[in-house]
Amino acid sequence: MTSDRTTLRLSDERKRLLDQASQIVAADASDEPPMSDVIDAALTHLIESRDNLEDARDCYPPEEVKTCCNTSVLRLRYRTSIDSNWR
Repeated sequence: MTSDRTTLRLSDERKRLLDQASQIVAADASDEPPMSDVIDAALTHLIESRDNLEDARDCYPPEEVKTCCNTSVLRLRYRTSIDSNWR
């Protein structure tokens, strides 16, 4: 049986992103949330964002959704698909 544990190698850019995400998740300026909470929040946000995009595509014009919701993670292709650029 394999373990689900992994070690993250933190490049300067990944560390910067994790620090920014920690500030968003923190309850206040003195709070330092555990990294597991920060990662859970980021993953949940990604999944919920994709679900919200799918819902918005049924309610708003395609160009409005594309203009509003395109990110470096989820890119919209007119009305055909939502693509992830991470892999």
